[in-house]
Amino acid sequence: MADVRDMYVAHTVFRREFGLAPGLIRGVSDGDTTRSKIVAAHLDIVLGMLLTHHEGEDLLVWPRLLERVSEEIAPVVHLMEEHHGRMHTLCDELIAQLKSWRSNASSAPSAEGETVATTCERLNEVLFEHMGLEEEKILPLAAKYITAKEWHEFSEHALAETPKKNLPLGLGLALYEGDPEVMKGVLKGAALPVRLIMPVISRRLFRSHAKKVHGTPTPPRASA
Repeated sequence: MADVRDMYVAHTVFRREFGLAPGLIRGVSDGDTTRSKIVAAHLDIVLGMLLTHHEGEDLLVWPRLLERVSEEIAPVVHLMEEHHGRMHTLCDELIAQLKSWRSNASSAPSAEGETVATTCERLNEVLFEHMGLEEEKILPLAAKYITAKEWHEFSEHALAETPKKNLPLGLGLALYEGDPEVMKGVLKGAALPVRLIMPVISRRLFRSHAKKVHGTPTPPRASA
């Protein structure tokens, strides 16, 4: 059956990067468009990861659980779907706000900068509730009722829908706090050169990216 531990790794990335995001936005000096473009580009990447992750769940996880699990769990699955709807609305708002903010860098507490930060906080409220409930109620069922092959389809969907240029950084984001055993399993199906070289490249890329975005190659950990 499915080894769902990679979902916890993804959640850790989202908790860390979205948790730090409001502070990044509020930390941009008024008119510093160089900085606003860096922060906005980073958020574009993690927002894309989140939306792709949710799309995979909508297509490949929820329908299978609703088909196989007793009716008593259906309300939880439907709540997961409702969370996705709310988050996608907030993601659309945030993407539109970032498009404008990156080019003028009006900082908090100015109206636009604070609006962007507040939208991110509103997204985090739903996102963190969603991930906690998913870990408590859904993942134990997925491990019991979804096969390893089916779970692999979920992982493959994320790979296929993520822009190739973002894949090495995405791996680096996961490797920073990911359980080494789980991350080894994530790369298990790749060719040997990829398994050996890509983690090295991705770790270096993450450190460089984190230094630019967070001001340090070792940003605060979600698991701390």
